[in-house]
Amino acid sequence: MKSGSARGSRDWLVASALFFATSAFVCWQNAHIAILWDLSYLLDTSWRIALGQAPYRDFPLVHPPLTFLIQAAIIRLVGRHYGLQIAYAALIGGLSSVVSWRILLRVLRGVVASAWTVSLLMALPLVFLSVQSVYPHPIYDTDCAFAILAAVFFLQRVESPNPANNGFRRWIRTSATGIALVLPVFFKQNMGAPFLLMVVAGTLLLMIARRFNRTILLPSPSSATMLCLLASIGVALAAATLLIQIGFGWSNYLRWTVHFAATRRLPGFADMLDIYRQPSFAWTIPTFGLGLLLLQTRFASRLWIRLAAVALCSAPFLGSLIFLFLDDDLDERADNLLALWPLLLLAAAILALFELRKGITLARLLPFFVLAAIHGTFLSQQLWGSTYAIWPLLLILIAQILASFPQVSRPAPLILAGVIGATFLVCGGLYAVGHDRMNYLQIPDGPIVRATLRPLRGMSDAGPYLPDFEELVRFAEREIPPQDALLLLPGEDPFYFATGRTPQFPVLLMDRTTDPYSAEELMAEASRRDVRWVIVKTRLQSTENPQPEAEETLKLVAQEFVLLQRLSGYDVYRRK
Repeated sequence: MKSGSARGSRDWLVASALFFATSAFVCWQNAHIAILWDLSYLLDTSWRIALGQAPYRDFPLVHPPLTFLIQAAIIRLVGRHYGLQIAYAALIGGLSSVVSWRILLRVLRGVVASAWTVSLLMALPLVFLSVQSVYPHPIYDTDCAFAILAAVFFLQRVESPNPANNGFRRWIRTSATGIALVLPVFFKQNMGAPFLLMVVAGTLLLMIARRFNRTILLPSPSSATMLCLLASIGVALAAATLLIQIGFGWSNYLRWTVHFAATRRLPGFADMLDIYRQPSFAWTIPTFGLGLLLLQTRFASRLWIRLAAVALCSAPFLGSLIFLFLDDDLDERADNLLALWPLLLLAAAILALFELRKGITLARLLPFFVLAAIHGTFLSQQLWGSTYAIWPLLLILIAQILASFPQVSRPAPLILAGVIGATFLVCGGLYAVGHDRMNYLQIPDGPIVRATLRPLRGMSDAGPYLPDFEELVRFAEREIPPQDALLLLPGEDPFYFATGRTPQFPVLLMDRTTDPYSAEELMAEASRRDVRWVIVKTRLQSTENPQPEAEETLKLVAQEFVLLQRLSGYDVYRRK
């Protein structure tokens, strides 16, 4: 048996390797792609906040403020240097891998043989599937996913039986957990709110179970600890509400992050169910389901039954690996990998309900907390577009599935962890390296171009988009007075971050989810704010123009503005 110091050294070695490998991959991703559309939203919004403009009050913002406030603070403290955003993404990506591994280890320890090895096999794919690996730039989804992981990490320790956690130290830890549970709500509402609500509901259920079912309840936090957790959640929410009221106005915040966001982004219930209508279910559900069923029965004590069950459970994952080498189409390979999500979500939910019959504990409620966060995430872009930051949450659910196997099923968890880890390592690695998630972008074959402007150094991409953008920035420095108001259509580039100009128009990104104006309203607002220049991007990095009524808007621009200059990727108009 290893000594405590040897185990500690081993854990530090693995944590360090996961952190640096993930961070290095995030940096590699940033050296190969720059998603100008999203960077424009992040960097320009953060820049205007750093200048003192208040979101929700001075300009619309359909997302909660924490991501933008963090980036604004970085800009205020250090300045406009895109390399800082890369460093931030690498830090969050590396930390998320380490935190996820520790969560996996705690889920498995004590209930699965060789828990340390199993957790490591499950954690290896996180190098390519951390919250920042698939999408390498800072954004609210990745920040929120990391905040949820941190909250789960703290939540697992609320019911720790360690005597050292008693007394004052326990109250501090529980209070910190309550605050951590609230933070995701203010990174992204559709991810954080379902997660928090499910945790509150689970805590109340736990208290009721303790009150009325003392004889069947397994060890869990005391009633005082759970009351402290709920109280700290309430205090944190009250503090956040007060700060929002002081800084932005609560009515403004609700108008944009709740009412407007829901009308523009919330899918219908039928659309949400589409993720559970997979053609592959015809064979993956019977094989995977039968394998899980066999491992849950007393027949699992027979070696040949265990081997057959492991083979059945492994079939969907091995199928993804085989499909990878049979099909060269990137979209088809990505769809085949993502089709594993609904299968695993169903299995995790059913097994989590099955486990509750043994008694209600915080650990057994954890899958429901994670499932709530995942399905809340799908409210943005459903399965195919929303999974890029929440792969660690899926791995937590898989660990919960492995932890549900009875002791007689050994070594099934170890073998399955190896199969699943290998599948996600290979398929997930190609998914991330091939930029399959970014299929809404033009990604030309050709050399990588590096940005040369000082604020953009570190930004890299293939194709003409960065040189085009830098030409526009240099033209603006020569020809457009810094005090003049501009309107950029559709606003794909981080123009204000690159130039240091002050945004004078409420909306900078012309997308249906962020732009409340019709074409006529947009031009009326431009006239009211004395917009003297309109810059139209003619060579988009996006595969299609996301601006609503783009053609109608351009016709109205031609009525009030004259074309002054054609640049490589932009038409520059000046008011007549």
